[in-house]
Amino acid sequence: MKPYLVILDIIMNNKVKSTADYEILIGEQFKRLRIVEELDQIQMAAAANVSLGAIKNLESGNGSSLKTLIRVARVLNQEKWLESLYPLTTVSPMQMLRDQKLNKPRQRVYKARKAAG
Repeated sequence: MKPYLVILDIIMNNKVKSTADYEILIGEQFKRLRIVEELDQIQMAAAANVSLGAIKNLESGNGSSLKTLIRVARVLNQEKWLESLYPLTTVSPMQMLRDQKLNKPRQRVYKARKAAG
């Protein structure tokens, strides 16, 4: 299926179906950002220090390396987008569970045993 038909299908059905769908959507977003910045693919490849083929693959949704994605995102000033992929955790979820167990009130009340005498 042609990329523009996949995008249309995703928009119409409001559902991303596969990894390939995500590749097409992300590639199209990067292409639009590149055009807004008035860069052609050759200029983008040079600025990102990647091959022209890598740019073409990314924009067409034919797969791309993580390194290419990061380099292109940086050239397009999309560091915030990259940072949104790994939100910093200020509190460890595991530590929260441990704290809940420590602060949990006892469920039973035990009577003190009489000393044997």
